[in-house]
Amino acid sequence: MEKTTWSLDHTHSEILFKVKHLMISHVTGRFNQFNGTVETQGTELAPAKVRFTAEINSISTNNEQRDAHLKNSDFFDAEVYPQLIFDGGLEKTGDDLFELKGTLTMHGNSKNVSLKVEFGGITQDPWGNTRAGFSVTGKINRKDFGISFGAVSETGGVMLGEEVTINASVQFVKEAIKQVA
Repeated sequence: MEKTTWSLDHTHSEILFKVKHLMISHVTGRFNQFNGTVETQGTELAPAKVRFTAEINSISTNNEQRDAHLKNSDFFDAEVYPQLIFDGGLEKTGDDLFELKGTLTMHGNSKNVSLKVEFGGITQDPWGNTRAGFSVTGKINRKDFGISFGAVSETGGVMLGEEVTINASVQFVKEAIKQVA
């Protein structure tokens, strides 16, 4: 049987998250430095082994002061925990639908998570590379990962929601096919 490795093309991918602010709107952030691989058996995309990492110091919310706060010990503590890591698997659930299940580790805490994945298709680029695209969505609770910073506004309202929405649009490039005994 063949084993195929697909590598994340970070120049054609984005990893976004949203958190409620003052419980009336959302703040959107992103990771600008990340890597990922998908390993498949044969020609099918699932089942597959998935590994993803994001550099905490690459976080951006379009506000330098907020980004610095997110990197400190109130939130991600980037000096101690420099990466967010996901290890898991991809299972097919429908025609172009998959479920990504695995262990997400962030801020020194590991929890099982499940994310929805929609397959966008496979194509050849102008240079002969085979590419696959996916949209990933899901929600996690930041407190499950020890990110428990909480502040109350002057009027007594909650400043920051606990639920984090994940939205990613990712593209993978087929790298290598190996025969597995």
